[in-house]
Amino acid sequence: MIKQFVPQEFCIKCQGCCRFKEENSVWSPCLLDEEVQEFLDKPGIPAASITIDRRIQPIANPAGADFICPFLGTSDNKCKVYNIRPFECQLYPFLINLRKSKVLLTVDLNCPYVYQAINSQEAKDYIVYLTNYLNSSPLRLMLKDNPQIIQAYEEVREVAELSLPDETK
Repeated sequence: MIKQFVPQEFCIKCQGCCRFKEENSVWSPCLLDEEVQEFLDKPGIPAASITIDRRIQPIANPAGADFICPFLGTSDNKCKVYNIRPFECQLYPFLINLRKSKVLLTVDLNCPYVYQAINSQEAKDYIVYLTNYLNSSPLRLMLKDNPQIIQAYEEVREVAELSLPDETK
């Protein structure tokens, strides 16, 4: 489990992440291979919640014109699968990004907490923690085996280059 950067109290009030402008958004979390099976084995999670490319399939937002994660509780803004939330959800607002054959750790500045805290010592310390974690041998292997979670996100801030095996690029 990745140490959380954004305080939970802040997330619950935000109403930013877990919402998407389009149904097939790059921002919809992609699952690791082992997470796909874990989700399919969990009672109450329909297979239709996971796309063929291992993404969580957003659903139409009953309260608006956009799309939301099917695991987002719209009444309380809480994740219904928080205890088994995907790796990418644990990582967010940080993202693993592919740019010009480089694998980078980036951050989504659309997160209001990160936007305010990105230059703080807390953020700098967290970036070091996360970079070291992602560069550890077990995580390098996990990312090599799950290249689908290395995406080409736009409008993000680069914070570190990751030392991943060449086969993931």
